[in-house]
Amino acid sequence: MPTMWLSDNQKIGVVFCSGGGFFLIGGVMLFFDRAMLAMGNVLFLIGLTIIIGPQKTLVFFARKQKAKGTAAFFAGLTLILMRWPLIGFLVELYGIFILFGDFLGTIAGFARNFPVIGPYIGLLVDRVGLGQRNSELPV
Repeated sequence: MPTMWLSDNQKIGVVFCSGGGFFLIGGVMLFFDRAMLAMGNVLFLIGLTIIIGPQKTLVFFARKQKAKGTAAFFAGLTLILMRWPLIGFLVELYGIFILFGDFLGTIAGFARNFPVIGPYIGLLVDRVGLGQRNSELPV
């Protein structure tokens, strides 16, 4: 299988991020289980740090344009740890949308290429207007 352009450390970071995503999905499926949501957040942050490096991670979260998203993400994580998992998850989801919203156009462009549902995703993306958001990516 081709390894594309990822180094070995970045591949490990992708595994951590994927594990974090699975833990987040599992935490939601288990009616907002606090431990699984917290573990998903920790794994996601570790994976992101391994993929792009500690310096770029700090710069990404500390940017002035993303301060609201960063505050919401970490406030949601804190609420989850303080035994308010539903409210914490919703606040964190808002923060993730603010932080990573610039990538939605890129993800939608990739999803247009899916074999059966791609044209329908393309119609939805055009109707919502996500296709124009990827003109300047933050990284």
